[in-house]
Amino acid sequence: MAQWEKLRQLPAVYTQQLHDLYDRDALPMDVRHYLAAWIEKQDWQRAVQDHDWAMVLFQALLENLDIQHSRFVQQESFLLQHNIKRYKHNFQRYLDEPRALANTILWFLQKEKEILQSADLAEQVQFLQVEPEAMEISSQQDLERKLAGIRNEVQCMEHAILCLEEQQDEFDFKYQTYKMEAVADEATKEKQMKHCQILINRLDEGRKKMLSDINKLLDKTDSVIDILVKKELIEWQRRQQKACIGAPDNVCLDQLENWFTCVAECLFQVREFLSKLEELVGKVSYANDPVKAQKPALQKRADTLLKDLLKSSFVVETQPSMPQGKGPLVLRTNVQFSVKTRLLVKFPELNHSMKVNVSMDREAPQIKGYRRFNVLGTTTKALNMAESQSGSMVADFRHLTLKEQKCGSGGKGASDISLSVTEELHIIYFNTVFELKGLSVELQTSSLPVVIISNSSQQQSAWASVLWFNLISQDTKDVMFFATCPAATWPQFGEMLSWQFLAATKRGLNNAQLEMIAHKVFGKRQNYDDCKVAWSKFSKENLPDTFWVWFDAILVMVKTYLEDLWRDGHIMGFVSKGKEKTLLKKKQRGTFLLRFSESVTGGITFSWVETSITGEPDIKTVQPFTKVDLCQIPFQEIIRNFQILEAGNIPENPLLYLYPNIPKDEAFGKYYSEKSGEGSPYIKYIKTKLMFVSKENTLEARSPMYSDMAQGEGLEPVNGLCGEAAEQNGDLHPLNSPLEIYPDPMLSSSVDAPEEDLQMYLNNPNLFTDCLQDEPTLSDFSLHSFNCLPPQSCGSIFQ
Repeated sequence: MAQWEKLRQLPAVYTQQLHDLYDRDALPMDVRHYLAAWIEKQDWQRAVQDHDWAMVLFQALLENLDIQHSRFVQQESFLLQHNIKRYKHNFQRYLDEPRALANTILWFLQKEKEILQSADLAEQVQFLQVEPEAMEISSQQDLERKLAGIRNEVQCMEHAILCLEEQQDEFDFKYQTYKMEAVADEATKEKQMKHCQILINRLDEGRKKMLSDINKLLDKTDSVIDILVKKELIEWQRRQQKACIGAPDNVCLDQLENWFTCVAECLFQVREFLSKLEELVGKVSYANDPVKAQKPALQKRADTLLKDLLKSSFVVETQPSMPQGKGPLVLRTNVQFSVKTRLLVKFPELNHSMKVNVSMDREAPQIKGYRRFNVLGTTTKALNMAESQSGSMVADFRHLTLKEQKCGSGGKGASDISLSVTEELHIIYFNTVFELKGLSVELQTSSLPVVIISNSSQQQSAWASVLWFNLISQDTKDVMFFATCPAATWPQFGEMLSWQFLAATKRGLNNAQLEMIAHKVFGKRQNYDDCKVAWSKFSKENLPDTFWVWFDAILVMVKTYLEDLWRDGHIMGFVSKGKEKTLLKKKQRGTFLLRFSESVTGGITFSWVETSITGEPDIKTVQPFTKVDLCQIPFQEIIRNFQILEAGNIPENPLLYLYPNIPKDEAFGKYYSEKSGEGSPYIKYIKTKLMFVSKENTLEARSPMYSDMAQGEGLEPVNGLCGEAAEQNGDLHPLNSPLEIYPDPMLSSSVDAPEEDLQMYLNNPNLFTDCLQDEPTLSDFSLHSFNCLPPQSCGSIFQ
């Protein structure tokens, strides 16, 4: 089955992801849909690298759009003609750089595959969660049965009121006839009177039954609204809170919208039934008429239930977020953000008629120094069905900004509670008015508390506050949460940490990894379930690196440089040095594992098994690699080419088997760059390769560009290496790795320049630079790495 067809058949939660993906103009969904077969057959990967091929596909795309336009002309589809013509015009901007278009389409196709993979994974996980899933389905099925019963009763009532109207018409006709006829026979007159009495009694019973049925229906509706508002909606709001901080929870509103709309429609019909009864009473009434006695109370109850339902039906579907933010709910002054509201009762006749207004901090606390903000931009929008792929009533605010109000002397308040900028919580409010069939209801909803920053350097700390609030608090208007911030239990805390990796890389943390983190936070214990983590321990302690800074640096490093390796489970990651030694000492020589550094922020290292002189296993570790290293050489290439200089300066790669016993090339082979040839990004010009090398007979350590890093950390290089600094680092084994340039032994035959000429270039950088002017194939990276070594080191590497 074609990829696009598979995507269209996914459950609602994944089709919503697809709608969000194509919620932009880079590749319109219409183009993707109508040209799906053609798009999926093309080699876009080749087009990204080949300008001529990209131009061929670009021209073919325009021709296909022309063909599609002609079809719409034949179908007399005016709107689709206009859209396709506009899309073709927009694509013209790629005329000079068709590879950019190819790269865009390739990106969309890859994101589609990720959605399909997520759906497949979720389907597999369902088999592991049979009982909870079954309970959830049972609860929903029970609610569906109740709603079906209400709909059925409303239909029966609709028929009953028609019958009641016919009965009333019959009585009215007979009674008017009786009054108009001049019948002399008293017996006949009495007989007619008795018949009218029977009809009025039947009419009275019909009215009483109708009123009783309405009352029972309102009882059932009240029960369903209670479930919807106090259970289903509250659970959805909690799921949304957790989803904002990475939880894989379903926050699709389509099901809730169906339920809310169903109940609202039924209540509006009840109001029509009551109006009809009042109309009937206006035509025919009598002593002790039950409609006159009961209708006002039933009308008030129906209106109250409907208003309560409507007030709960206005929600924030997508919480405020910046496009370039770390996550939702962190906003920066003078930077645009978006937010989407939704009305869960879907009445097409209200399309574009309900205006939504945005405001800020209506109930802001009176705290000294508490900031106030104005919302700028398009602050009024109509709820409409055009901005939602499912035809729901939404108002999508995409261009809002915040500007701080100037408070003169800094703002005076009644309280002296001290909150940092990233602990201040603010709420954005949305107001509208629902008006339909004589009913007018003011509706208000609000965002989850947001943290407002003025500088990007505050974003990490602000995101920590968002994590903590939404992890613990279920009071979504508690802007004073951080004044008396509660602690988190370890089960809560560990799950939240796992969500961060799951959201960023689609692979969370396993129990062993979480246990190591618990050990780091609480120390050695048998059970961590009763342990609690304080907010100050998580992010607020006045230390160079709080727990969150350490953890987030690892997360950023994995997302940026190691995502594939992490997702495939090749990185053990969170494992202590003691546990590492326990695992490795039982393994054969050359077995290694990858773990995150406990002391170097944002660092990853590997340890491997060597055999000591006595034959005992000896565990050795390199200095952690940071983004400074990984942005120069991919980690898989570091592992692939890492070497030890043993006695006689004979290089050897000690990394043979990824723990527990997977051959290195089998584990990492698919990530390697090309093995040889001009296409390799690490083999340029003089057939050299960048690699990390350690000297077995020294206790010295160095990473790429280490002299720069050492100066930043207050370390002084010793003889071009980092002597005592390596041993002082508690995370390091005294064996580490400088970056050097070595000839690739597999390519030595292709080196045209004799050794003496190479030495000449190395000793005279000007000659080397002059040579490069005629040979532009040498990459900037190779040149930079080449020049960063001392001349004497460069002179020795070819010996």
